[in-house]
Amino acid sequence: MFNIQEELKLLPDKPGVYIMRDKSDSIIYVGKAVILKNRVKQYFQSSRNHTPKIKQMVENIDHFEYIVTDSEVEALVLECNLIKEHRPRYNTMLMDDKTYPYIRITVNEAYPRVLFSREMKRDKSKYFGPYTSSTAVKDILELLRKIYKIRTCNRNLPKDIGKERPCLYYYLGQCDAPCQGFISQEEYRNNIDQVIEFLNGDYSPVVKMLEKRMNEAAERMEYEKAATNRDLLNSVRQIMNKQKITNTDQEDRDIIAFARNKDEAVVQTFFIRGGKLIGRDHFYLTGVEDETDSRVITSFIKQFYAGTPYIPKEIFLDAEPEEEEVLTQWLTNKRGNRVYLMVPKRGKKEKLVELAKKNALLILTKDAEKLKREEARTTGALKELADYLDIPHISRIEAFDISNTSGFETVGSMVVFEQGKAKKSDYRKFKIKTVQGQDDYGALYEMLMRRFMHGIRELEEIKEKKLDAALGSFTKYPDLILMDGGKGQVNIALQVLEELKLDIEVCGMVKDDNHRTRGLYYRNKELPIDKSSEMFKLITRIQDETHRFAIEYHRSLRKKRQVHSILDDIKGIGPTRRKALMKHFESIEAIREAEIDELLKVPTMNKASATEVYNFFRKPKTNKDLL
Repeated sequence: MFNIQEELKLLPDKPGVYIMRDKSDSIIYVGKAVILKNRVKQYFQSSRNHTPKIKQMVENIDHFEYIVTDSEVEALVLECNLIKEHRPRYNTMLMDDKTYPYIRITVNEAYPRVLFSREMKRDKSKYFGPYTSSTAVKDILELLRKIYKIRTCNRNLPKDIGKERPCLYYYLGQCDAPCQGFISQEEYRNNIDQVIEFLNGDYSPVVKMLEKRMNEAAERMEYEKAATNRDLLNSVRQIMNKQKITNTDQEDRDIIAFARNKDEAVVQTFFIRGGKLIGRDHFYLTGVEDETDSRVITSFIKQFYAGTPYIPKEIFLDAEPEEEEVLTQWLTNKRGNRVYLMVPKRGKKEKLVELAKKNALLILTKDAEKLKREEARTTGALKELADYLDIPHISRIEAFDISNTSGFETVGSMVVFEQGKAKKSDYRKFKIKTVQGQDDYGALYEMLMRRFMHGIRELEEIKEKKLDAALGSFTKYPDLILMDGGKGQVNIALQVLEELKLDIEVCGMVKDDNHRTRGLYYRNKELPIDKSSEMFKLITRIQDETHRFAIEYHRSLRKKRQVHSILDDIKGIGPTRRKALMKHFESIEAIREAEIDELLKVPTMNKASATEVYNFFRKPKTNKDLL
């Protein structure tokens, strides 16, 4: 039995992260502390200074745990990772988990490539970005390929020069074919240097070059070439117009401001690289109603920059963040150079922040109704379901289904919904191994047992190795299991949970004659359900998704079965010999009629394998063979 008051006495005077859990062992809040003893005790002292959200959170704490770190910065890093992993109910949450594209130039190669990249690695390449539009990045790459004719292949040059034919881009006039030695390394490097100048915002050389090419082609009456260069020139000018000058100091900086309304906030960011605005984006935060502006901006900085590989030198904010010194040190460590957090008070810098704030307010106003509808169909529907079933809280739902054709290739599916939305990264497929024929209950038992045994083993490994984070999605147990069916399916799930000593709520989706949900089977009762409610619509989406996922998996297995060759059933005939036989004889019927001497003419075939093939097609057939 966890005694909170006794455990508070054991808290250390060290920095670290504390993790609050409810009765179902779900993580409901993660925080960091300079001194764990002082910070955690504050939650359980007089509540008159607590916000309503904190009061509610404390009421739901059943037990807590903590992880000691060597420094406050280490605690901040761990806090960010745990919040991203578990998305606790009472933390201010960044709703958008976006990644931004970069342009990567492999300058360490003899013949560098210019590539699209979703991450910024610590390698010897040169990166440009981040850009807010992957389409824009692809358009830029295509433009650079047409102008500078940079290679896109993975060939190892100069080692592989002349080994293979040039690719299609060479024949399209979009690559100078360094793979054939048609361009010197020095000339190719010069083209790469011009690409780097272009990406740094120096467009004048390419504009002059394209104007010259266009005019010279027109003078020679090569009007098609002139038109091509004209189109390239227009593309360059479009990019020039999109990248507005914001400052003459050519620094990299992010501008961050937000607008809020009750429990929601929109954060607007401007990305400035080399003094130019290269893009902007907005993000949604939830759980901000009782938080100060400082805490809101701090939560955003932690979650946003924890998942962003590039940290600019300067970050302009519209509110002073909490823990500014620790945040600055953390960002500086990530960047490798000093990072400055600033709240501008006057001049052009302040106007940039004001502009970002106006944009955030516009988005918040415009999307207010959209946000309400989205909340109603996701977290609102979950709350409605929790109230209907009298469950304290539902965040994660796992739904299970079985699919087969008259007992053939039985498969199981597990789909996961978190915060009312499908979490496809946690979906799992099960090919049923121990059940033969039409036995849905037996298949469900196997699937559920495998799912939760996997989670138990992973959790034991975490404890044994003293790991800080889960190894996989199986370690996250649901607040509610939804079975595709009624009493029988629910009882199978309850049997598995009882055998494994797990306490998880189970509910069945009872269907009508049209295979649509008509009610819920819960605690030995069938409960009617309002078909106009958001709760019903959410359950319908989960049911449809569960069916779709199971049926698609089953269909894929059937297709694989259909392309199974009869040659695969012959002892000693693997993929290589199978291909050789088909290439030589061109049909199964020809192989069936072949004598051993003819079979031996096939490359890779020996006397033993030829005899196996010959005998296979001449053995007496049984009823099983004919199926």
